[in-house]
Order: sequence, then structure tokens, then C-alpha cells
Amino acid sequence: MKNKSLALAALALAAAFSSPAQAQVEIQWWHAMGGALGEWVNDLAKDFNASQKEYKIVPTFKGTYDESMTAAIAAFRAGNAPHILQVFEVGTATMMASKGAIVPVAQVMKDGGEKFDPSVYVPAVAGYYTAPNGQMLSFPFNSSTTVFYYNKDAFKAAGLEDKAPTTWPEVALAAAKLKASGHKCPFSTSWMSWTQLESFSTWHNTLFATQNNGFSGTNARLAINSPLHLRHIENLANMAKQGLFIYKGRANAPDANFVSGECAMYTGSSGLYGNLKRNAKFSYGISSLPYYPDVPGAPQNTVIGGASLWVMAGKKPAEYKGVAQFFSYLSRPEVAAASHQRTGYLPVTKASYELTEKAGFYKQNPGTDVAVTQMIRKTTEKSRGVRLGNFVQIRTIIDEELENVWSGKKSPKEGLDTAVQRGNEQLERFEKSAKL
Repeated sequence: MKNKSLALAALALAAAFSSPAQAQVEIQWWHAMGGALGEWVNDLAKDFNASQKEYKIVPTFKGTYDESMTAAIAAFRAGNAPHILQVFEVGTATMMASKGAIVPVAQVMKDGGEKFDPSVYVPAVAGYYTAPNGQMLSFPFNSSTTVFYYNKDAFKAAGLEDKAPTTWPEVALAAAKLKASGHKCPFSTSWMSWTQLESFSTWHNTLFATQNNGFSGTNARLAINSPLHLRHIENLANMAKQGLFIYKGRANAPDANFVSGECAMYTGSSGLYGNLKRNAKFSYGISSLPYYPDVPGAPQNTVIGGASLWVMAGKKPAEYKGVAQFFSYLSRPEVAAASHQRTGYLPVTKASYELTEKAGFYKQNPGTDVAVTQMIRKTTEKSRGVRLGNFVQIRTIIDEELENVWSGKKSPKEGLDTAVQRGNEQLERFEKSAKL
């Protein structure tokens, strides 16, 4: 009898081990966040995973924004795309046109049984990722805008006031004083097209492209060789000749040159804040973008940057339910506020902004509200943002042509005219493919 009992116990034990507990549903999330921002993404996944037992978010770094988008398109064609893909804002029109490849976020939330109210998101952010029919297509995740950074220690050494220049003529004067004091890189910038042409355009309430920067139709064409754009690029080219503006490379590669203290003034993403806070060995200030004071309507508002989360098609309903729960988690006021405060990216919801303000974060960290105030201004048809097809390729063209200008190989007019001509070829291609 005793042996029989032991045998039954052994069988029960074996059965317990052989029948696994309910397996978690894995949600693959491909992203382009490295360094401190990569740690933030991993922490978000870890915290969500710890908050419930059904789903497991698996974040995977896939290189730069361009690389991750290319990898996801290839993976979708091969039938093994991730559930969630982080796509930078210039890929928005391309993703919108990829109807069979994506599931609108509003649909995912509805099908997943999650409450979803687009009006809780910051309008300038939500509007960018919303289709003409009012349906929100992707989830606003790390939205940024362009801001002006300056090294307070370098300003002090150059005999400058502890105050950011507010106009472009003031930037040139400050750069000359910084150079005279021995500074080898008075001014630099990241993301040339985004900071010096896209945000520059909306900040001056001037079109970057026709058809209200692409929002009103796929037959948009570039308008960046206007007299105002030409004036600005001529001024920067003159500063480059005098050693006042030092070109440090494409995309966000120049971020390191400001964080290290090498460059004294810098236009870049508000998302650089987390890196600066952690690594800068000098006192710095954050201010709004400079403008030309004689331009009517300036300053208006800056343009959105950063990225949103797109949901890829072809997955199981249970998996989409997990995606919907994760997006609800990211939208919680305390989670969104913590992300905003940690990274410098915009608060994605109004509640997270209010929570941050109430906690006294902006008073304790001067300048961290600049990105928000630049974006929550009332937008116009000219300043709502820029949403063009083949925008990734257009930005590369602009980089190439402006590099020719900074190096003196082309005049500013020649560089901008060529950028318009080459960029419009890309827009024509996109327009034709959108009609198919």
C-alpha cells in the first residue's frame, strides 16, 4: 500500500512538471534607441512585464532609425516582422501608405478592449500620426522637437551673458566672441534638414513643401529654395567660412561634440537632455530656437521629431491584446511623466505634462519645458509639421547638398536648387506609387 501511494505521488509530481504553467505571450518590439535611451526602453519593458503575468515585451535594438525601418520591411516581406516597430517621424508617410503592412493603433486598442481616447494626447503630437479620416495610426512614443543648447561655462569664459541668443544675428555675434576666446567649435548642429530647414520653416511660419508640407496631398513639392531659406543657408555658409559654424556630421552624430564640451552652442533634439544630464561635465542651458526678428509671424511653433510605435499586420488576436495593454501602460500619467522627465522627450499626454508641472520639475530643471512650450503653440497650415513620402531619401539628399555648401563646393543657391530638384524626383516617385 505504501509503495502504491509512493508511486501515485511520483506520478503526480511528474505530471506537475510535465504540464507547464500558462506560457506568456511574447511581444517583439524593435527599436532604434542606444545608450541611455536604450536603457530607458529596456526599463519600460521590464516594468510592464513585472506589472502583469500574461505578456512579455521583448525589446530588440535594430540600429539607427533608417536601419530598423529597413530591417522591419524586409522582415515583413519574409513573414517574420515584429509586433511593434519604432519608426522616426520622417517614415510616417511611407508607413501610412503601407496599408497592408500595418494595423492602425486605434483599431488595435479597440480590438484589445482597451480604452482609447486620442484627445488625451498632446494635440501637436497626436495630430501628426493621425490619418485624414481622424483615425490615429501609430502610438506617440518618443516625440521630440528641436531646441537650442548652450555651454554656460564657455559663455562665461568668453565674457558673454548667461543667456541664450534668441535671434540668428545674436548667434553669429556670440559665436565670434566664443571663437575670439579660443573656442574651436562655437556653433554646431545635428539633423541638418530637421533643425535648419524643417523646424526653421515652421518656426518662421514658412512652407517647407507645397500642399501644406504634404498634409494636403501626395503631389507636394519642396519649397526650400525660397528667399528666406536661401538667406539662412547663406548666413550659415558665411559662419562656416569664418570658423564660427563647424559641421560635425549627419543625424545625431554631433551630439557627442556638444556633450563633451567641444562645441559651445548647438541645435538638436530635446531628447538629448537625458544624455546631457548624465554625462555633461559643464553647466548648460536649454532655450528655444533662434529666429529672424524681421520675419512676420516668427516665432510660430517647431516641428515634431522623434518616433512613434507602429503595429505590424499578420499577428494573432492574443498578441494584439498584449500590444494594446502595453500601450495603455505607456499612456499612464505617472509612466509617461517619468519618461518625459528622464529623457527630455515631449510628454505624450496632457495629464503627464500637468503631473510634471505640478511636481515642480520644470522649476527645478530650467529649460526642460522649452520643447513643450514650442510645440503647444497654436499651429497654422504652414506650421503643423512636414509629412512627405520618401522623406528618408529626401533628408539624405539635403544632407549631401548642404555638405557641398559647407565645404564650399557649391554656392548656397546652387545647393538648395539641386536639393529641390533631386528631392522633387523622390516626391514624384512617391506620388505615382501612391496612386497604384
